[in-house]
Amino acid sequence: MTAGTPVVVLVGPPGSGKTTIGRLLADRWDVAFRDTDADVEQTAGKSVPEIFVTDGEPAFRALEREAVTTALAHHAGVLALGGGAVMDPHTQRAIEGYAAAGGVVVFLDVSLAHAAPRVGFNQSRPLLVGNPRARWAELMAARRPTYERLATVHVVSDERDPQQVADEVLQEVQACRSA
Repeated sequence: MTAGTPVVVLVGPPGSGKTTIGRLLADRWDVAFRDTDADVEQTAGKSVPEIFVTDGEPAFRALEREAVTTALAHHAGVLALGGGAVMDPHTQRAIEGYAAAGGVVVFLDVSLAHAAPRVGFNQSRPLLVGNPRARWAELMAARRPTYERLATVHVVSDERDPQQVADEVLQEVQACRSA
């Protein structure tokens, strides 16, 4: 891993705890936390749902690809990627390059039963419109193989409080660094 690259990259579906766990890890390591969805919103000057409605998913994905590429190259803290970011081939190659250089990619896994109360499927999530539980399950089925392939660490967040999950991620990252 080189200076200016993330301490750890968190991937996983909505409700897995990427933002919550990412902030806890950043506090523990005394580094900055960065969420690529927030980067996209800042660049676009509007929320992710607004981007989907006004500009479409392809425009969002292009902004997301740029946000991930930039953050992987320049963010020296904890980085959380949007749930679908890993599905872009360019982003996959960038994550693979980060991991090959010694970076740690953590797949925060969660079941639908535990994601639902965290996500609050009644909130505005553009890819969960219609039947949110069924759409979440479909997205997870499509994305799981990619999360698993890209991850150097797999942590399940079901039935655990954020501190416990952060503790496990810390232990796993330390184990990767000393291996």
